[in-house]
This record gives sequence, structure tokens and C-alpha cells, in this order.
Amino acid sequence: MAFIDYYKVLGVDKTASADDIKKAYRKLARKYHPDLNPNDATAHKTFQQINEANEVLSDPDKRKKYDQYGENWQHAEQFEQAKQQQGYAGGAGNPFREGSFSGSYGDDGDFSDFFTSMFGNSGGSSRGRNVKFKGQDYNAELHISLREAATTHQHTLTVNGKNVRITVPAGIANGQVIKLKGHGGAGVNGGPSGDLYITFAIADDPAFKRNGNDLQMNVPLDLYTAILGGEVMIETLTGKVKLKVAPETQNGTTVKLKGKGFPVYKQENASGDLLVTYTIHLPTHLSDAQKELFKQLRDLKD
Repeated sequence: MAFIDYYKVLGVDKTASADDIKKAYRKLARKYHPDLNPNDATAHKTFQQINEANEVLSDPDKRKKYDQYGENWQHAEQFEQAKQQQGYAGGAGNPFREGSFSGSYGDDGDFSDFFTSMFGNSGGSSRGRNVKFKGQDYNAELHISLREAATTHQHTLTVNGKNVRITVPAGIANGQVIKLKGHGGAGVNGGPSGDLYITFAIADDPAFKRNGNDLQMNVPLDLYTAILGGEVMIETLTGKVKLKVAPETQNGTTVKLKGKGFPVYKQENASGDLLVTYTIHLPTHLSDAQKELFKQLRDLKD
């Protein structure tokens, strides 16, 4: 497994402050965002590395482990346990001392070779050499539209240079994370592969605003229909629906369409509600005759 230097990915020094890391991440994320580079596979891969680097370096605990153990920071506790088993007591001869992993492996090395070099030539027991480690977990971000999230569909994303095809269940939420077991990095010494964690990023929709499983939309209504009543055709996620408008409907009136909202995650044939809010539009560019009629209405009111 090639070593990825998270500091180089974000273009910051190892002494960078948390604020420096945040600024660098935001700048690069905007530059390589998939929405701005829809057909650029290289930009997409870079965006994933940027997110992975930020996830580790923005977390003080993860960053500390990464600084000490590099690519294999997730195995920090296992390293410490293995160290105790081998009887290392610290000092200059201790290969596990603070900072000893820095620069000890490069792009051509992998965790298995590194671990073997630590234990295979140390004179320790075979128990240390045969310790199995789970592979590295991967993190990816999948960007989809609200309407895509409303239907069960298949999607292919590229993770660490490999295409992964997944089925996205209808009703997935923005920020929701799902785990694909065994789709992470390869295990060490026969250990299990790591997992793949996918975070969903759902874009805003121009027509609908989501609130849990409910949807809200604004529908324009002309003054005459609002006063006299009538019908209006609206577009839902599942097709067009004709609504009856009651006479004297006020601006901001909201009606509920039960079951016409967003699908409930992993609940077949279950959906939230659609809340339709009327926005009354006043007529403009009236003729003299029309203005006279409104004056007559005003006078009748008095």
C-alpha cells in the first residue's frame, strides 16, 4: 500500500495549526469538488484524498497517532500491545519510541514488510510475527441530487483507484454514513480487509426543501384563483397532481399532501408528506379598465 502524506495532500507543514489545516482544506475542496469537475477522474480522486487527509489531521487524537505511526496510525493500539508482548522497555534501543516510524517506510514499502522488519529480525517470539491486523478503513464522499436520493438506484464510485458499485436505498439522508464491510485496505498477515465508509452529500433542490421525510414547496397562485377558488397543477416527486384551491385563500396558506413527501429509508411504500405553501402574486401592468374595476370593488367594500 503506497504511503500517502496527508500534509502534502493539503499542502501544509507538519507544524501547521488547526486553523491552517481548515483553511487549506476548504480551499482545495472548492477547487477539486466533483460538481466543478464532473468528468475529471483525477480531480475526483484528489477530492477523496483531501477529505481523507482533513478527517485525520483535523482530529487532534488521530493527528497525534498519524504523526507517530504514519499511514498505519489506525493500528497504534495494536502496535503498543505488540510492543508489550515483545518486552521492549523503551530507551534508545526501542523501535517503538516516539517518532521512530517517521521516514521508516516510503512509497515502495507496505505495512506487512514494515511489521516483519520490526519483529522478524528482533529475536522475538513467533507470536509477534504472526499477529494479524485488520486493513485500513477507507472513507469516501458520494454526491447525489435530492431526486436521486428519493429512488433506489445503483451508483459507481472510485475509491483508491478501484470502482465500487453500490445500491443506494431510497430515503438516504444528507450526511448519512453507510459501511461496506471488507472494501477497505488489505489486511496484514492474513488479517481481514478494512471497511469502506461512504458519506452521502445531497445537493439542495430548486423546487423542494427536505425536512426529515417531509418535503416543502412554494406554489405561486394568481390573485383571481386565490379569491374565487379554482385548481392548480403542481409537480411532486412522483408526478403531477391537481389541487383544488378554496375561495379566499390567503397568502402563505399551507396544505398537506399526505404520503407525497420523501421516501422513508428502508421502509417500502412509506413516505412523508408534501407541504404546499401558496404564494399569491398580485397582477401587474393593469389596463385602465381593470384598474376601474378594482376601484369599484374598493368602493363596494366601503
